[in-house]
Amino acid sequence: MIRLENVSKSFPDKQVLKNINAVFQKGKTNLIIGQSGSGKTVLLKSIVGLHNIDEGNILYNDRSFTCMNFKERMEIRKEIGMVFQGGALFDSSTVQENVMFPLNMFTKLSYDEKLERTNFCLKRVNLVDVNNLYPSEISGGMKKRVSIARAIALNPKYLFCDEPNSGLDPVTSIVIDNLIKEITEEYQITTVINTHDMNSVIEIGDNIIFIYNGEKRWEGSKDEILNTKNKEVNDFVFASELIKKVKPSRI
Repeated sequence: MIRLENVSKSFPDKQVLKNINAVFQKGKTNLIIGQSGSGKTVLLKSIVGLHNIDEGNILYNDRSFTCMNFKERMEIRKEIGMVFQGGALFDSSTVQENVMFPLNMFTKLSYDEKLERTNFCLKRVNLVDVNNLYPSEISGGMKKRVSIARAIALNPKYLFCDEPNSGLDPVTSIVIDNLIKEITEEYQITTVINTHDMNSVIEIGDNIIFIYNGEKRWEGSKDEILNTKNKEVNDFVFASELIKKVKPSRI
């Protein structure tokens, strides 16, 4: 579980986050949604420590990440897996080398043990016989699956996904959504997803927080979001023609 208590963050010309309170639950897909510029990316980066917050507290299972020094934060980061928006694979490294990277960085396993774990993770994301391929030789959807395999290589307690469906076609997006949800439930990970993909919200949104102008304006489940009377949420959600068609059948 991750808990945010009155989290605020400002940059020299603007306050971006204002007193955010939220709980991201273990074994659930927790989604952060909002318009571009709403502050959701800054919030995600603050939770993982890429930004230092100005006020408030961020707790990982009641451990105050905010109050930790650099060395203490490194211990928490060993428990974190990250799926970046573009996949962030190393172009000059093979699929196998990409997935093995965190094992090389943070473990003292033998090469055979690291290879066994790498193959397990690739198999878990339904990738076989791709170890020696380079990122340029695989599809966008496969790159995202390699990124997920790398993110779970260290058996993380926490998984962060920044726009995991960015640049993917609708069918592949569903595959990635389902994979993230399966892994979250199977390994009881606290998963936090930053997304603007309303299909993801409707399909896998166990717990959703809506950020508007740096404030948390709504929180609920994928079922509740289609029936909320919050105007700001409705304006965001039903801007999609696809969701407009879904709404009548879900009310």
